[in-house]
Amino acid sequence: MIGTIGIRLQRILRRILTRPRIDLPLAFGLFVLASIGLVTLYSASDGSLGMVGGQTARFVLGGALLLVVSRISPSVLRSWTPWLYAGSTALLVVVAILGEGRGSVRWLDLGVMRFQPSELLKLTMPMMVAWYLHSRQLPPGWKDIAMIGLLIAIPAGLIAEQPDLGTAVLVAAAGAFALFLSGMAWWRIGVLVAAVGGMIPVGWHFLHQYQRDRVLTLLNPESDPLGNGWHIIQSQIAVGSGGIFGKGWQHSTQSRLDFLPEHTTDFIFAVFSEEFGLVGVCCLIALYAFIIGRCLWIAMEARDTYSRLLAGAIGMSFFVYVFVNGGMVAGMLPVVGVPLPLISYGGTSAVSLLTGFGVLMSIHANRKTHL
Repeated sequence: MIGTIGIRLQRILRRILTRPRIDLPLAFGLFVLASIGLVTLYSASDGSLGMVGGQTARFVLGGALLLVVSRISPSVLRSWTPWLYAGSTALLVVVAILGEGRGSVRWLDLGVMRFQPSELLKLTMPMMVAWYLHSRQLPPGWKDIAMIGLLIAIPAGLIAEQPDLGTAVLVAAAGAFALFLSGMAWWRIGVLVAAVGGMIPVGWHFLHQYQRDRVLTLLNPESDPLGNGWHIIQSQIAVGSGGIFGKGWQHSTQSRLDFLPEHTTDFIFAVFSEEFGLVGVCCLIALYAFIIGRCLWIAMEARDTYSRLLAGAIGMSFFVYVFVNGGMVAGMLPVVGVPLPLISYGGTSAVSLLTGFGVLMSIHANRKTHL
């Protein structure tokens, strides 16, 4: 029995290695982006080989998961979706009871590594919304919209309670994109946007004081230049000092002189901007645009509703990650702790992102024109 299982695993591994079902343009874009991330991280960490090696290991793990997931058909993923959503949501409850962190409870200690379950919801949330809408008439009516709102609110509320408002917003956005791509009438979208806008004054009273301070600091960072405004001011200085062509690799003075906080994670884009300037930033944004555009192309070629909504939501969510981090670094959005995809140092985020792209590879392999 054990020998038979071993033979089957060997066959599966051989098929993955010899016949990977990947979209080569997307894979190439991700490889280039990850390489840029490692080069930037080496400079931002002041030449820390340990940090670069750790991030490389995470990329390798994420790449392996990408290959494995790409072999799973969308129909199988669809059948697993309710269980994946329920399991990842249950892990958020476990985090609330047994989790750990500095100032917030977000991680589970697995002994060999720390794991952030909220990252899983960035993938399982759009999967669940796509699963719910797959067998229903589109565009959805108010009953289905209300049910989807509940599916989004439960995990998003648990994440916000950790507290991790940035990730909660990203998870909610991932589910909302799948709903938006289902063909909702614009007047319904307008009603929902107006309802969310009307809830902002109410939600303000439920924010923690440090979260309110971040919003107020965004409006006038110079009001507290050595306190809450320090992150934004130093980030803007780094971005501006890069000029057109930048100061050159490993010549970011803001990070090397330790003026720029979190320069390997949340604010690594500021390091990149200072070193490579406007030209480098435009090239990086063009690379992100290519990856996002490829995701949306895969969504258009998808075989069924589940695949189309899921692929589109993953692509649009990736755009939001880039937009929020870029806006945060430029001082246009509050500091919410959102990393720059595949550039910022981080384990669970990189692995979950690459796993999500594995889902896209599976959808591409089973597209309409695939024989």
